[in-house]
Amino acid sequence: MASRPALGLSCALITVLAWAASFPLIGIALSGFTPLPLAATRFAIAAVPAAIWLLIVRPPMPHLRDLARLALGSALGISIYNWLLNTGQQTVSPGAASFIINTLPIWTAMLATIFLRDRFGLGAWIATSISFSGVALIAIGQPGEMRFGNGSSLILLASILSASYFVLVRNVIARYGAGTCTCWTLITGALWLCPWLADGIDQFMTAPLSVMSAMLFLGLVSASLGYATWSYAISHFGPAGAANFLYLVPPIAVALAWSLTGITPDVLTLIGGVIAIIGVIMLRISMARNARRATA
Repeated sequence: MASRPALGLSCALITVLAWAASFPLIGIALSGFTPLPLAATRFAIAAVPAAIWLLIVRPPMPHLRDLARLALGSALGISIYNWLLNTGQQTVSPGAASFIINTLPIWTAMLATIFLRDRFGLGAWIATSISFSGVALIAIGQPGEMRFGNGSSLILLASILSASYFVLVRNVIARYGAGTCTCWTLITGALWLCPWLADGIDQFMTAPLSVMSAMLFLGLVSASLGYATWSYAISHFGPAGAANFLYLVPPIAVALAWSLTGITPDVLTLIGGVIAIIGVIMLRISMARNARRATA
């Protein structure tokens, strides 16, 4: 039987691979789906294992106020997030999208500073500026002029909304556990997307096998398995420690996009991606330093 450290590491790496694969697979799925039906079908598939887990494990039911926070969080972090990401990836390459999304720790820290009164010092602001400049380089390299509503800006907004989800439900997760909250998030996210599910089913039934396979992977592996293994990784390494593994997502997404779809990232995407990740790493270092000073 695997030791806890080995199991924690395995879960973190499974999450990285599952989430990195989602970016090129969304690109494949978009050849047979429109953005909202794609999201609706994906999370209808993901909600089934989540509901089964809740029925088998039977964790305590969240209080109505906490369930409402999870539902609001899923509207932002699942439904609207995936609509924006899917729409953005119609014009933005999978590798570039993964670099933009991976600025999520920056936005999480900024929102936590505003709404949860977390500390955000000078070093963190410098890191944020560096990361944002990297995202700007990626955006410049994408098709069309840089303006609100184009692919890059939609994906950036998706990253900010995902960060708002983590800030919104942080205290709820502390009360009920990551696994329970993840299941309710997947289920309520699927419910928000129900108006587009019928179109999604129609598009799924007429899609080629490659698109069907991509959709099943996105629902069962990237969403259900990815969130489940991520919950265990967080419980083992802690949120900050587990987040370090997410630095692996963009380079793996670029490699998978090249192998699956033949999309080679341009120079601006690679340079901007490296700068964006450096900024996120600097933020982590700055916040860890501030935490040590606070407890000293």
